[in-house]
Amino acid sequence: MSAGWFIVVAAMWGATNPFIKKGSSGIENVKEDGKVRQFLMELKFLITNWKYIVPFLVNQCGSVLYYLTLASAELSVAVPITNSLTFLFTIISGWFLGDKIRHWETYVGMLLVLAGVALCVSDKI
Repeated sequence: MSAGWFIVVAAMWGATNPFIKKGSSGIENVKEDGKVRQFLMELKFLITNWKYIVPFLVNQCGSVLYYLTLASAELSVAVPITNSLTFLFTIISGWFLGDKIRHWETYVGMLLVLAGVALCVSDKI
């Protein structure tokens, strides 16, 4: 059943990536003198922006779940499932937010990723 938890982790990571990207827009407008002051003001911008911080916290909860699930899982299954499916969930959630999938190769890549994950999981069952 650990494969199911890795799918949940991939969904938490992938689905939040476009929201984190969208929530951080505007950070390029933060301008301060000095590198340390610039860093602190950018950090303040992100921490006080709920459109960034909420998906970031969900993403980090996915990391905690990943860490806890790794203790009872086989790494040869865990890593391919989470990393490859994170890519798929990122593309899909970005599409729901209005990002365009511009090339047919993206669809082929998504199908190949799914096939690869299915092969990895079926080999370990």
